[in-house]
Amino acid sequence: MKNKYDFIVIGGGPAGRRGAIQAAKAGKSVLIVDKGIRIGGVCVHTGTLPSKTLRETILNLSGLRERGFYGRSYKVKSDITAHDLQMRLRQTIQKEVEILENQFYRNNVTLVKGVAKFVGKKEISITTVEGEIHRVVFDKILLSVGTKPFRPDYIPFDGQRILDSDEILDIRELPRSLTVIGAGVIGLEYATIFTVLDIPVTIIEPRKTILDFLDREIVEEFISDLRRKGVEICLSTKAEEISSDSSGCTIKLDNGRVIRNDMVLFAAGRMGSTNSLGLVSCGIDVDHRGRIEVNRNTFETKVSDIYAAGDVIGFPSLASTSMEQGRIAACHALDIPMASPPDYFPYGIYSVPEIATIGLTEKELKEKKIPYQCGVARLRETSRGQIMGIDNGMMKMIFSMKTRQLLGVHIMGEGATELIHTGQAVLNLNGKLDYFINNIFNYPTLTEAYKVAALDAWNKMRHNDHENDTTKQDEIDICEGPHNYMKSA
Repeated sequence: MKNKYDFIVIGGGPAGRRGAIQAAKAGKSVLIVDKGIRIGGVCVHTGTLPSKTLRETILNLSGLRERGFYGRSYKVKSDITAHDLQMRLRQTIQKEVEILENQFYRNNVTLVKGVAKFVGKKEISITTVEGEIHRVVFDKILLSVGTKPFRPDYIPFDGQRILDSDEILDIRELPRSLTVIGAGVIGLEYATIFTVLDIPVTIIEPRKTILDFLDREIVEEFISDLRRKGVEICLSTKAEEISSDSSGCTIKLDNGRVIRNDMVLFAAGRMGSTNSLGLVSCGIDVDHRGRIEVNRNTFETKVSDIYAAGDVIGFPSLASTSMEQGRIAACHALDIPMASPPDYFPYGIYSVPEIATIGLTEKELKEKKIPYQCGVARLRETSRGQIMGIDNGMMKMIFSMKTRQLLGVHIMGEGATELIHTGQAVLNLNGKLDYFINNIFNYPTLTEAYKVAALDAWNKMRHNDHENDTTKQDEIDICEGPHNYMKSA
């Protein structure tokens, strides 16, 4: 470790590692400090990667994808245990850590395992895991320390029956029943994952609605799917008291109801891991959840040369956006030329079924008073959906009535987080309805849903044009779209 670096990164999650490698590729001396025993941050060890690995493991071992053909009782493995889940989890994490360490080595990034703390605006103190203390000065610094579960005082966490979203990954036995407090992204992901194992799940949420940033039709479809699977959803309800004993947990709600379940998962938000950074020494403040305010274009804090990126700055708190935030912060800090980021990015929720979205929702379009038309495709009605045994899921596309431009894509169902990228490319390239109608998609694929939804929107638009008879010729030329590709055959 040197006494001075061009660029220091605190935190080895997605934002930190992308920022560090970007700076190293620019020829700068780079130091990354991570407090974990293994590099990777929350994303690799307790957040994104573990929860998605858990999801995929359960889907495979439970045989959920085959039950449409072999019956609801079909299972690939009849006695799925917590050990089965954790075995695959450990293997996945180990491989990811090896990849990250190799990336740092190849790019000459110095990695130190320890805790960093500001002692001035241009200097930090590092206490290594071996107990050594070093003081290092820097030109620029990126804070990507991530978040930790919000643990209110009134919840008696015990690490066995009453758990937070980090602790749920270390359970020794699967619960017989589960109550999830908090219907945010994390809570819903775990609630649906355990439902696949035929574990009764109850969701408690004090708000009247859930996932308010999504298109409401998608959310309603998702809630209906949960209820068909037997998930009990208690909205506008708060857990006032929780207790546990050797036989299970008791949850008393504010409406007088008492719920008795085997295990409780509290997943009502996260807090920035900033309390050990000594931010007072450099003049940076945090909000009530420990998050840092930044310029959303450059990710620079109110203190020059100090940047922050990733979950510690709040929404959208995605691994994908965190990576890009880290890269943008490094480019701005080191005066590296870069293109402007796209207007829209995809948001994925790895529940069962998945949800993915990009662009504007119907609610936003109504507020902006933009005339639009929707097209819908049901995944079960595609040939690939039939082959896969899919019995739910939908794709909703929104187009401008005036220009036919794609305005938003919203998907719920198998493979939604993969399917969304076709819509992302067309949306950010200002593509229109005719792209989906005139192009040929592989058959059979779920991606065909784009064409089905586009044709649905086209039919509705044509009907509207005939009714109003006010559309200009250059706007209805697309009506020839469904047959254009045949003319070159």
